[in-house]
Amino acid sequence: MIMADLKTEFLGISSPNPFWLASAPPTDKAYNVNRAFEAGWGGAIWKTLGEDPHIVNVSGPRYSTLFSNDRRVIGFNNIELITDRPLQTNLDELRQIKKDWPDRALVASIMLPMDEASWAKYVPMIEDTGVDGFELNFGCPHGMSERGMGAAVGQVPEYIQMATEWAKQAASVPVIVKLTPNIADILPPAKAAQDGGADAVSLINTINSIMRVDYDSLTMYPTTDGMGTHGGYCGEAVKPIALNMVAEIARSDATRALPISGIGGITNWRDAVDFFALGARNVQVCTAAMVYGFKIIDDLVDGLSTFLDQKQMTLDQLVGKAVPSVTDWQHLNLNYIEKAVIDQDLCIKCGRCHIACEDTAHQAITNMVDGERRFEVIDEECVGCNLCVSVCPVDGCISMQQLTTGTDPRTGEPITDEKLQWTGHPNNPMRKTG
Repeated sequence: MIMADLKTEFLGISSPNPFWLASAPPTDKAYNVNRAFEAGWGGAIWKTLGEDPHIVNVSGPRYSTLFSNDRRVIGFNNIELITDRPLQTNLDELRQIKKDWPDRALVASIMLPMDEASWAKYVPMIEDTGVDGFELNFGCPHGMSERGMGAAVGQVPEYIQMATEWAKQAASVPVIVKLTPNIADILPPAKAAQDGGADAVSLINTINSIMRVDYDSLTMYPTTDGMGTHGGYCGEAVKPIALNMVAEIARSDATRALPISGIGGITNWRDAVDFFALGARNVQVCTAAMVYGFKIIDDLVDGLSTFLDQKQMTLDQLVGKAVPSVTDWQHLNLNYIEKAVIDQDLCIKCGRCHIACEDTAHQAITNMVDGERRFEVIDEECVGCNLCVSVCPVDGCISMQQLTTGTDPRTGEPITDEKLQWTGHPNNPMRKTG
């Protein structure tokens, strides 16, 4: 079987596949990155470098976790700062890694003060190691903000543009700006990065969060000597937020030409497909590697290759494929009608669809038919919200089907082909114009 070619070039940086490790604990030192490249990862963003003297992290719990009911990690919170190793140690290891792995992407993440002299000093020093590019960390939500770095920069478009300009003046390799999600609208920061000369953006960085409290002491968890702080939230649970922000940049006229490196909750190849189809040109992974180890790259590569083979597509053809389908609510066709259909052969009669619909939706699913326990959709009451599909534990048991005949339960009017095409809203690109 011929597997799809996943060799990629992102900003002219070549890598054997589009899966890079994000700047985080897995890329803190040469030992980790060597293991990652041996496992097959296409690239790595080195854990964020800063000025000397180096940073001091807490000596105690740095992570907290959100578990599913079966104790699967679906959310992760961390309070770890940028690298706490001496800058020269990092520089020496960067140089060695690039020498040993010339075919892999190696990008240096950096975080520096809002001082042009610092960028002029450190950017050339780091570039001299042979790194392929820089990623500017404008997103760290915990720590460093009190020093005017991290999210303190990423939340102010003017600062983003200024620091990006300084980095571009000092660097001869591509510059990626990493954006924070801790902001109301992702487009102004993305546009500021573009205006500052950024070659690409990466997103999302972690989200401000406190995971829980300690139920014995009733303090937040975790704590260091009895005190805790908010951290950065990541993992599977943040993927929908990340996808929305990636899509917003990819579909905006002002930023659609800006290359995107997608980050946020990528755990399997399907997650990667989501990011590519919504506009990302490569992806970065952290939490899944920390939970399952570097060998997950096998599933990512094999799964994506197989998917592309089945679709008879190249990776370039997949990038942005779903972007034209993303629009604003007011442009949706309000006369398009779908209703739920329950496959009785697959139904296990658990009743979850009935309870959800009866208690919290539209009372459109029976629980008894002719004296027997049976769950059926009442077409005239169903509004097509698909809550039942969401709560059903059997994959494929409940599906949504377009209704082309019958009566519209909202108006009582017959459904016609003409009505299905008509939206009436002047801003709807699908509206009937004849």
